[in-house]
Amino acid sequence: MASTSLLLLAAVLALASWQAIASDPSPLQDFCVADEHSPVRVNGFPCKDPMAVTADDFFKAAMLDKPRDTKTSKVGSNVTLINVMQIAGLNTLGISLARIDYAPLGENPPHTHPRATEILTVLDGTLYVGFVTSNRDNKLFSKVLNTGDVFVFPEGLIHFQFNPNPHKPAVAIAALSSQNPGAITIANAVFGSKPPISDDVLAKAFQVEKGTIDWLQAQFWEDNNY
Repeated sequence: MASTSLLLLAAVLALASWQAIASDPSPLQDFCVADEHSPVRVNGFPCKDPMAVTADDFFKAAMLDKPRDTKTSKVGSNVTLINVMQIAGLNTLGISLARIDYAPLGENPPHTHPRATEILTVLDGTLYVGFVTSNRDNKLFSKVLNTGDVFVFPEGLIHFQFNPNPHKPAVAIAALSSQNPGAITIANAVFGSKPPISDDVLAKAFQVEKGTIDWLQAQFWEDNNY
């Protein structure tokens, strides 16, 4: 009986631990302003001395009020992310924010956020958005959004946004459930890795000739996150 109880306890603790690491940790105090100068390295940032904390630790002036340049972006979009690196007070709070500007026919290409769910609101314009479920279904859920519409992208799934209007730009605001959600742009990661992934590997994975892979790897895969 005792061994059965211990096994049950271990199973409960394992389940609880899995849930605990499924997203950013919950805060254990009112705030934990990131101390970026601390020599201590943890999963996140150590806390700044509360006596040294000021209102400025929770503030960033005029970051999201103006349109961003999309003309120099090859994909026609510009992502301005506000995370713990911009506002130290976000440390342990499990949230961040981004403004996304889209040129006419611009897109935020297929990507994932490994540590966050995203909820996106269109402030102006029209966006075609969607996400793809994991193997084996790989089902696409997509929608055309207009000003004021909201769409959710589940954590870790590949998703995208595209402005189908050839004449008018678009802008959206996204909230993410992590202080540092991360972004993996699929094309950049696969074809722009450093050092490059073997063209033998990629040719078999994509079922194309190695010359096609070599051409793709030779392209300039830019990061549209600023």
